[in-house]
Amino acid sequence: MLIDFKKVNIYQDERLILKDIDFQATEGEFIYLIGRVGSGKSSLLKTFYGELDIDQEDAEKAEVLGESVLDIKQKRIPALRRQMGIIFQDFQLLHDRSVAKNLKFVLQATGWKDKEKIKQRIREVLEQVGMIDKAAKMPSELSGGEQQRIAIARAFLNNPKIILADEPTGNLDPETASNIVSILKDTCKNGTTVIMSTHNINLLSQFPGKVYRCMEQALVPVTNEAQTKDLEEDSTSVEPLIEPVLEEEAQAEDSKE
Repeated sequence: MLIDFKKVNIYQDERLILKDIDFQATEGEFIYLIGRVGSGKSSLLKTFYGELDIDQEDAEKAEVLGESVLDIKQKRIPALRRQMGIIFQDFQLLHDRSVAKNLKFVLQATGWKDKEKIKQRIREVLEQVGMIDKAAKMPSELSGGEQQRIAIARAFLNNPKIILADEPTGNLDPETASNIVSILKDTCKNGTTVIMSTHNINLLSQFPGKVYRCMEQALVPVTNEAQTKDLEEDSTSVEPLIEPVLEEEAQAEDSKE
């Protein structure tokens, strides 16, 4: 079991977001989180990688990759996150450096030192997302879909056991969105688990997977189309994204050099 949550309450700024959550994820699963704006999709994703604390008093269990996140020490969180790939709706690429240098920065920040191995891994992930010819480009020279592919390549770098994708298709046209989800779906064949929040209900039938809906402070397994009917016309943007951290990390890393 990669993620095992039982009877978990999630708060943000002392406001109850989700109550009595039961959620399990095993190897190679593709899991959707759906729901309206503010229903708790992003909040749930944040608890998986230690960005948002969980109420310890009532929770029966909250384990991610074999480690309890109920009382995880701050110094352990980076090690937990290194086993995950995180994809943001707004890409969060570093705009002062090329695609290749964006990826190089992440590898170096996670302990890679051999220059040839770094170059090889960058080539591998860019080929995986069909962006090998964009290595020297700056993010500003890429389309939204291309930037998201690079963000996915970044998430693949350390062969994560879990990929968390927070509305990765939210700003993309339908065709590009399908291409992005196809790439994520393919990685499940290698045993990686993908958990993706979305308000694009059409993707659910195009790329089938397990579906949970956040609604009325609950997390509800979705077993039929009727349970998503009221979301089909809801194209509103999702909850506020996770606070940008990569720019700050890059500046700190640059100051060391």
